[in-house]
Amino acid sequence: STTSSILQSYNSQKRTVAVDEYFTDGSDDCGNGRERFNICQTLWEKIKMDTEVLQEELNTKILDSLLDFIKRCTSSFQSRTDDWTSHMRASEIPTAALVLGVNVPDHDVTFQSLSELLRKSVTPFAVSVQAKECAALKNLMQKVLERLMGVGVTLEDDEEDTGIHLPHKKVSCSVSALSQWYKSMMKTRAIKSPDKTGGSENGFSQSPPIIVIFKDFEAFNPRVLQDFILICNRYIQELPFIFIFGIATSPSTIQHMLPHSVSSLLCIELFQSLPCTQHLATVIDKLILTSQFPFKLSSKVLQVLVSIFLYHDFSVRNFVKGLQLALLEHFHSQPLSVLCCGKNEALLYAQKLSHQDVEMVRQLPSFMSILKFHSMLVLNSLTEVCQRFLKDLRKYHKNYYPVLKCLHSLTSSLPKYPLGKQIRELHISCMEKNVWETNEYESAMQLLRLLAKDELVLSLRKCADILKPDKTKKMKSALQQLENYIAKFEQLDSKYFFFFFFFFFLNSMLSLFTITLLEMKGTRRTKKISPFELLRNEALEFIDGLVRSYLTPPELQPLNEVCYYSSSGVLRRHLNATPRTSIQTALSHPFYYLQNESLKTDAGTVSNSAPDICIAYKLHLECGRLINLFDWLEAYATVTSAAEGKDPDSEDFGKVDELKHARFIQAVSELEFLGFVKSTKQKTDHVARLTWGGC
Repeated sequence: STTSSILQSYNSQKRTVAVDEYFTDGSDDCGNGRERFNICQTLWEKIKMDTEVLQEELNTKILDSLLDFIKRCTSSFQSRTDDWTSHMRASEIPTAALVLGVNVPDHDVTFQSLSELLRKSVTPFAVSVQAKECAALKNLMQKVLERLMGVGVTLEDDEEDTGIHLPHKKVSCSVSALSQWYKSMMKTRAIKSPDKTGGSENGFSQSPPIIVIFKDFEAFNPRVLQDFILICNRYIQELPFIFIFGIATSPSTIQHMLPHSVSSLLCIELFQSLPCTQHLATVIDKLILTSQFPFKLSSKVLQVLVSIFLYHDFSVRNFVKGLQLALLEHFHSQPLSVLCCGKNEALLYAQKLSHQDVEMVRQLPSFMSILKFHSMLVLNSLTEVCQRFLKDLRKYHKNYYPVLKCLHSLTSSLPKYPLGKQIRELHISCMEKNVWETNEYESAMQLLRLLAKDELVLSLRKCADILKPDKTKKMKSALQQLENYIAKFEQLDSKYFFFFFFFFFLNSMLSLFTITLLEMKGTRRTKKISPFELLRNEALEFIDGLVRSYLTPPELQPLNEVCYYSSSGVLRRHLNATPRTSIQTALSHPFYYLQNESLKTDAGTVSNSAPDICIAYKLHLECGRLINLFDWLEAYATVTSAAEGKDPDSEDFGKVDELKHARFIQAVSELEFLGFVKSTKQKTDHVARLTWGGC
């Protein structure tokens, strides 16, 4: 058919391309493409490694608490007494309600770490199930038994367990079969490792529990869960079951899905993970607000990533993917990104700049703005100028981030958060404009002038702690001055303690008439500023000087385009995809995706050699609300006959044969699947059109 011939010609034109060739192929400005690819790959791996380490650190607390809970439940299984409480507990299934939040894409990493931890230190019998594979009770039982026992329970193999060899031996799909298997396994383990202490050679207990993890608890059919819990509860004396419910919304979901007769069979303990916003703040601090990572995001690009996080999925994992996409786009589209690397490597690459690279440096907006005021730079060697600017850019970042964190530490606890509650908000404001010229900054400084001494000293100490790790001369000098102000505030207490005590004592002993006279005289002259207020104003002026010196927007720095990625529109188009627009573009202009020369047409038309679905789609745009299938078929046959090269005056032109009829039915079915048309009961030989105002 026409569609298959187009796809065959398209596939014949394809060739296998190495990944690094995408940085060099088809571009005249890619002399350093392989170097850029290597740097991009190094930074990509660093992002991946840092986020994995960060994820493990954030999950350590909740995973350790879960591990302690499971170990306590395991020990209670083995040391059951005859008292009434133990009998009551013995009839309940220990259940951990793990509330992970609505950031569902991030749950897989947590469950994977949990499963590995359980199999390593608690039990080899830990399985995970999802709602999409457990539509009925028999499916749930099948998945649990197969993944525990490693044998098939039906004629169909589990497609997901491709790495596990399932023997041809089959067992009945029941918990009783699982009970017999578990007992035989325990006997085998007892023979292999006869240990008097009741342990095993792998560190497991004598009777390791059977842990079932429900990854997406809310998505399960409530009836399936209820029946499964009831069945497992009948075997709780024989099988040490432990359930883990992965909850995305609220713990009250358990009450909504399980009636009291079922939930009373569970001994539920709640576990809460860290909020995803706190996780995001940690990732931003680790990967973005640091001078150790050379790649930077502009304010608009960071706003795009944060808005997708806040208004779409709350997924830190997708945020990191967006950061990696921005990294890839930057190194692919910016030839000078070869300078976006470590200090020594950047200086080395700056010495090796070609004539073409030098011309691109001259055309950078930040460099051209410098030339307006310093025209003598052209007379010097441009490579030396680039090296100096790269050093200045690195120093700028080393001074920018500590001062940014100090300002955030001072203002994040102020009423109504004039500069934002999160540091990312302050960072975006500083990148967009001079933050000290904004009304929000002025209001923040006014509120800081109202702080009491204890609050101000505490805030200054936090700033000093932020500046201590930095080793630049300017930050060391700032730290020294900050410590001097803190020492002066502390000396202020001991120096003026007796004076203030005597003043308040004397003031309380004066009569009301005397106080009134003093107040009347005081109104004739200005109020005297106390030593504390003088010192407070001096300290805040010092902070204001740091802000004005080091928090200038990065676009004012020469060669900032080397490190900063600013194409927010490209990133938004990739991450905020619109499926309907893409589908309509593919159907109206198939050349856009297939890149076949025979499909090139004028705007608003479709080639008669286009795929069948494109022809049917274009014809349906010319119809009204109801489309006559027979008329639609005849129009389709006419177009495809022209594609076959038949004579328009011949009798066979436009004739519907079985092949065309079948192709038309397939095209209409695909359009119905995509939501463009649907069958209607008004007329049996008509379909209803569903979309309007398309391409």
